[in-house]
Parts: sequence; structure tokens; C-alpha cells
Amino acid sequence: MIRIKDIRKSFGDVEVLKGIDFEFEAGKNNLIIGKSGAGKTVLLKILIGLFQPTSGSVWYDQLQLGDLDKNQLKELRMQIGMLFQGNALFDSMNVEENIRFPMDMFTSMTAKEKKDRVNLCLERVGLEGSNLKYPSEISGGMQKRVGIARAIVLRPKYLFCDEPNSGLDPKTAITIDELISTITIDNHITTVINTHDMNSVMEIGDNICLLNQGKLAWKGGKEEVIDSENEILQDFIFASPFLKKLKARALGV
Repeated sequence: MIRIKDIRKSFGDVEVLKGIDFEFEAGKNNLIIGKSGAGKTVLLKILIGLFQPTSGSVWYDQLQLGDLDKNQLKELRMQIGMLFQGNALFDSMNVEENIRFPMDMFTSMTAKEKKDRVNLCLERVGLEGSNLKYPSEISGGMQKRVGIARAIVLRPKYLFCDEPNSGLDPKTAITIDELISTITIDNHITTVINTHDMNSVMEIGDNICLLNQGKLAWKGGKEEVIDSENEILQDFIFASPFLKKLKARALGV
């Protein structure tokens, strides 16, 4: 579980985040949504320690992020997996080397232990036998799967995904959503997903944080989205005229 309390962040005279309280729950897909400029990326960077909040606190279970010393911070980061928007795979490394990279950096595992773990992660994301292929030789969807395999290779307690469906076709995006969701539930991971994808919201949005102009505008689960009377949420979800017509038709309006 990750909790944030009264998070505020300013850049100069501009306050980007304005006192946000939220709880990202373990074993659930926690989504951060909102329009461009709402503060989603800034909040995500605060959660993983890339930005320091101007005020407020971030708690990983019973540990306050801002109070950790160098060794504690290193230990925490070993429990964090990160799936980047652009995959961030090393072009000069093959699939196996990309997935093995965190183990090379942070563990003293033997070569066989690393190999076995790589193969297990590849099996988990449905890419068995792809060890020796290079990123340039596989599709965008496969690259995303490799990114997921690398993100989970150290058995993280916390998983952060930045726009995981960016650049993917709808069918592949659904597959990636299902994969992240299954891994989250099966391993009881606290997963935080920064996304614009409405399919992700409606399919895997267990716990949703909607930001608007730096404030928490709404929170709830996917089951509550359609019937919510929150105007900011409805304007965001049904921004497309086509979707508005579909909603009206479904409601018989």
C-alpha cells in the first residue's frame, strides 16, 4: 500500500499539485487519470522519488519516503518495478540481457539463477524462447511485454506503469492491460498506472484517482464511473461526442 498525504508541488510561483490525499491499495490496479496538465506525471514522479514534494508526505506501508536514508532508499527501490512509456529497452542488448539488467545491478545471483528467473518472467508474459532477439526485431507489443518482464524480475512489491498502452493498437492494449492486472492480483502488488486509456479505466480501474487542475477531483472504482454524477469525471470519460451518444443511447435518452 502507498499513501499520500496533503501532497503539494510548486515550480516557482506555479502550484501544480494542490493538497492531494489518496491511498493506492495492494493487490489492485490503481489508476491516475486526468487531462493533460492535470498533474499526473508530476504525482507519479513524486511517488517514485524523482521529485520532492513542496509539502506533504509519501508512505510506503509504514515507511515515509522522505525520512529514508541512503541504504533504506536503495532497499525500497529494489522492491519497485517500473514500466516506462517508451519501454526504455537497451537497443544493444537482447531480450534476455534487458530483463537480466536489474539483477546484474542489484543482486549477487548466480548466472544460472538469473537465467532461470529470466525464463520464468518470459513465460509469465508469453514470450518463451525470445531470449536472443533484439528490440528492433520484435513488435511494439512484444517490447512492452519485455518491459513488463524486466519490471517484475526482482519480484517487486510496488509496480509503476507510465502510459503502458501508449502507441499500441486497441487489441494489444487490452492484452497488456490484462497482463498487468493478472500479475498485480496474483502477486498482491501495489500497482500504480498513469493512463489516458478509457478502456483501461473501464476494464481494470479498481481504484481510480482523477486529477483536475492539480486537485483530486474524484476517486472510486470502475463500477462507479458510469453512474457517477461528478461533472469533471463525466466530461473526461465522455469527452468524445461519439462516446456521449453511446452513453445517451445506453441510458435511453
